[in-house]
Parts: sequence; structure tokens; C-alpha cells
Amino acid sequence: MIFTIITHVNHIKKNNQYFGYAPYVREMNVWSKYVDEVIIVAPIIQASNTAIDSPYNQENIKFFKIENINLLGFKSICNAILKIPKISWQIFKAMKEADHIHLRCPGNIGLLGCLVQILFPSKPKTAKYAGNWDPKSKQPWSYCLQKWILSNTFLTRNMQVLVYGVWQGSTKNILPFFTASYSEKEKELIKPLDLKGVINFVFVGTLSKGKKPLYAIQLVEGLWQKGYNVSLELYGEGVERDYLEQYISSRGIATFVNLCGNQEKEVIKKIYQKSHFVILPSQSEGWPKAIAEGMFWGCVPVATAVSCVPFMLNYGERGVLLQMSLEKDVREVEAALNNKIDYDAKRKKASEWSQKYTLDIFEAEIKKVLL
Repeated sequence: MIFTIITHVNHIKKNNQYFGYAPYVREMNVWSKYVDEVIIVAPIIQASNTAIDSPYNQENIKFFKIENINLLGFKSICNAILKIPKISWQIFKAMKEADHIHLRCPGNIGLLGCLVQILFPSKPKTAKYAGNWDPKSKQPWSYCLQKWILSNTFLTRNMQVLVYGVWQGSTKNILPFFTASYSEKEKELIKPLDLKGVINFVFVGTLSKGKKPLYAIQLVEGLWQKGYNVSLELYGEGVERDYLEQYISSRGIATFVNLCGNQEKEVIKKIYQKSHFVILPSQSEGWPKAIAEGMFWGCVPVATAVSCVPFMLNYGERGVLLQMSLEKDVREVEAALNNKIDYDAKRKKASEWSQKYTLDIFEAEIKKVLL
């Protein structure tokens, strides 16, 4: 089987190997176990590998290089219009060779893939919509257009669309799905954590306005101001790093707030295991891996009620749903800290729920979809 992937993820080529964002590549390595050849349509950038890049396991890879495009600003839109015909042609050629077409959405390249796939109604297809599928959420017009095309069973035929969460009114080709990071053999009983010493918080994600790392810092700072012995470690890089460093310095909170940069999966795993809370005040998510991973190891999740997050937290039984009102959210976390029985119950429920979604089950479900 020739499996064609259409994605906006930047790739790096080194020593005849292709590398990409590790969580994405690890998932594609699962899909590629059941195919003979992989065709990738994606941008290639000149950069060095980082701790969050991984290589494809599939040896038989054919790459269709395309350019990055964005629609942010008049100049970028004009530039994208000039590039779209060539990118669309590359997508068309790759789809023509495919036995199975796989789209990665949302994104500008995913949008072009959604349009070009209409020309191949008889070919088996899947789309992984990694963003927020909630039809009531406010999203960019390009995201809404992708969701409309993917849901339209006249334009989009012979396709299963994998989405996070169960949403009323979904068309028959929409398949509720999940993602996973750890295997069955990694499962273990969570270790007891004391609330009398340092309370460890962890944030894992891009340091961007959308992920709201500043709010995570302010939340923990609010607890510190109330006299709690707290610590926050933020893992990830992004455009907000300089601003966050300035904020930490100006507030004099560097003793308990640390920016730790990008780290490998095993390092993050150990951080989760020692942390009391995993925090992600993001304004938009699909299936936030940081939350699911933290829950796997017994971190109580503190997250915004976007996409399927309320389902993940069982509407507060397995964690704390942020209201994005700093005073109220500090009180909610404080309440958890002051009730050890409730805290332990949340930890247990969080871990038990997350450990149902292992890589073994994930692979079995992908195999069903693909074969």
C-alpha cells in the first residue's frame, strides 16, 4: 500500500533521514507500520534537529517538497496566492500515486488537501483533525472551511475523519478518536504525593499567546502570594520566552518559576511523575497531549474548558476546569490543595482514565481504520 500524507509540519532532512515534530512523527510511525511506502507532501526547512524532533521509521519514503504559506496579512496572502498552484499540483501528483490518502488538519496545507481530495472520490482516505472540532467554537475561517468540506459527504467521499470528542449533529464519516503517548507496559501505580512540602506545577507546550503560559505563571504566583510553597517549571520554546523571562525577573519570582526549554520525552515523563499538577490554560486545543500525559502519571490537570477537555476532566471530577478569571481560578486550585482526600481522588481518577488510552489501543484502532 502507498500511503500519502499531506501535512503542514516542517521537516528536516539529515543523512537521508526525514525528521519532524516528535509527537506527529511518532503517530505517523504507527500508521506506516501497515504500509509499503510513504509519500510525504510537506515543507522542508534548513535547520538542526532539536530535542522535539524525531525520525520516521519507514525506510521507503518519497518526499514531495512544498513551500510554507500563511494567510496573516496582505503581503503573505499575495505570496500564498502565487505559491498555491504549485503546491496544489504537488498534492495532486502525490494523491494520484496513493492507495490511501491521509490529510493532517487543520492548517493551510490541510485546506488545500481538502480541496484536491475532491478529485479522488474513489480512493480510501482519512483525515486527522487535530484541532477543536466543537461546531460552536469561534475559529479562523480557514478552519471552518476545512471542517465544512470534511463533513460534506458529497464533496468528501470514502473518507473517515478522526476528531477529538463526540459532537451532536456530526455526519456519518466523522469518527471520534483520541491520541496516546505511553504503552501498556509503561503503566504503573501512581506514587503517593505529599501536599505538605513543595507543590510542583508543570506546563508543557509552546511558549505562545495561544497556550497562555503567562496565565500559568500568574496562577502559581497567586498561590505563592497566599503563602503556598509552590514551584512551576515550564517546558517548551516560543516567541513569548523573552517576555516571560522579563515578567519573571520583574516580579522577583525566579526562585520558584523556571523556563526549562524543550526536553526529550523521557525527561518530561520524569517531570510528570514528580509533579502535583499539570497546567494548560490554552485558548484552543484538540486533544491536549500535555494534559493526557500528565494525567497518566497522576498529575491533577488544570486546564481551560475548550474542545474535549471537559470530557477529559469529566467536568471537574478528574481535575480543575479554569474559568480564566485569575482570582476564581486561584481559589479553585487552593480548594484542591486544602482537601487531601479530594486531591488524591482526582489524581486516581485522572490516572485511571488516561491509562485507558495507551499506544497499544491506539495502534489497534488505527489498524482498523487503515485496513
